[in-house]
Parts: sequence; C-alpha cells; structure tokens
Amino acid sequence: MPELPDVTVYVEALRERVLDQTFRSFQIRSPFLLRTTSPPLESLAGCKLREVRRLGKRILFGFSNDSWLALHLMIAGRLHWRGSKPALSAKNQLARFEFDTGWLLLTEAGTQHRAALHVVQGEEGLRSLDAGGMEVLESDPESFASALRSSNHTLKRALTDPRIFSGIGNAYSDEILHRAQLSPVMLTGRMDAEAIGRLYTATRDVLSEWVGRLRAEAAGKFPEKVTAFRPAMAVHGKYGKPCPRCGTKIQRIRYAANETNYCPVCQTGGKLLADRSLSRLLREDWPRTIEELEALKQR
Repeated sequence: MPELPDVTVYVEALRERVLDQTFRSFQIRSPFLLRTTSPPLESLAGCKLREVRRLGKRILFGFSNDSWLALHLMIAGRLHWRGSKPALSAKNQLARFEFDTGWLLLTEAGTQHRAALHVVQGEEGLRSLDAGGMEVLESDPESFASALRSSNHTLKRALTDPRIFSGIGNAYSDEILHRAQLSPVMLTGRMDAEAIGRLYTATRDVLSEWVGRLRAEAAGKFPEKVTAFRPAMAVHGKYGKPCPRCGTKIQRIRYAANETNYCPVCQTGGKLLADRSLSRLLREDWPRTIEELEALKQR
C-alpha cells in the first residue's frame, strides 16, 4: 500500500503536471471505484485544479468549485501519467482522468478492487474522510508521546492506526521499529520516555529519508515504480535475509494478508515472536529463541 513517502512523491509529481489545469473529462471502468454520488463527479468537468495535497494515505484534488476528489489507492492501486490519450483496454485499468496537459491513469492489480474515489464538498467534506491521526513530520516530541499513550496497543498497531498517526502502514512501520530497536509487540502503555524518544526520532528520520530517496529516484519523472518492497529497506520484505545491523536472519509474524518483519537480536532481545498459526500448531515445540529455531532446522 502506498504510504506517506510514496503518496508525498505522487502529490509532488501531480502538482507539477496538473496544478491550475482544467479537468476536462473522465472515464471510470470499475463500478466499485466511486463511493459517493453527491456532488456528482460530472460537476468537476470544466473546473480548474487549484490544489493537490495528501490526507493520510489519500491524494486530494481541490477544484475551483470548492469540490474535492479524494483518491485512496489502498493496497494495489497505482497512478500513471500519459502525455497522449491512452487506450482504456488493460484489465487492471480502473479509470482515466483528462487534464489540459495529459491523462492520469488509475490501475489496480489483482481481482479485489479496493481503491476508492470520493467526491466531497469543501473542507467540511474532507473532515469526514480524515481519521484524525497526527502528522509526525509536523509534530513535536510531547504531542507525539501524548498520541502514542492515548491508548494501550502494540507498537505495530499504534503506528499503523490512522486515528493515531497519519500515513504510516505495514512497510514503513517495520522500518521505523527496526531503526528504533523496539519490538513490534511492545505495548505503548509500558514504554518509558527514553523508548518513546527513540521511536519519535526513528519515525521522523525513516519517513524523511524515504521521501528523499523516492524523490531522487523519480528524478522529476512521474513515479512509476511504487512498491512496498524495496532493496534498500532494512527488514520489510527481508524474511530470512541478514539484518543490516547485526547480521541475524530477519524473522516475521504472519497474520491475514500482512506480515511483520523484525530482527530478533536488535528488537526483541533474542526472542522469537509467536506466529499465530504456527505457534498454535506447534504449541510447546514452538522455538522461543533464534538459537532454538536454528537447532530445529538442523534436525
């Protein structure tokens, strides 16, 4: 799922191409994409695009009639820019939007179409889409600590809860926790001031660094290689690979369609975190440490 760094670079690329341009036409292929009926999407045709900005993981397009087009790419949605009129033929193309300067294409891989498009009126309409999470890059240490302690959750859940923090998902939460050397299952209510300070610094550093990396990668072009799995990441998507800090093999916890990647030495004091499905199956045979896991593999 595109998260804060990816969406930020999308927004910057869109500003360069469509700001102050006229929204001329649209074509929506998926009946599941548009989630609102009022104001109608047709009401935006002929309007000037006055603003492009981010709200959490959404991209917001603000028009001259005070209406907003809000796009959430969800897990597999991606944007593409074309200078000439593209054919709307590929199965994964959900929509295209025509501006004076070109066409914006929305694609979504897979069969589960989760990308969502909302049209709302004014700032009040935008507030209905705002989960209320804090923008960490605009926060201070005290407000960050207050948000973190607002409920007692695991760190992984707290970082990815849009009601607590804005724009952070599965991939960058793994990177943040590895940078801070904190366990993904540590409870926020048990954190001391020093640990919270490390998390605050790591969150800001990781997000800022990746915005810079992705901006440099795009190099002024429209970002076409948006993915949650990048070679330069420390732990996310690196199961079984060596930790760049200590060399220990990266481990994971799998749940539903997601997984959490972590280093057992750097983050959990050498303890393996229980994978729900496997630990339920193995019970007392579930290895508790990285040494027990390696011994089990050699049997």
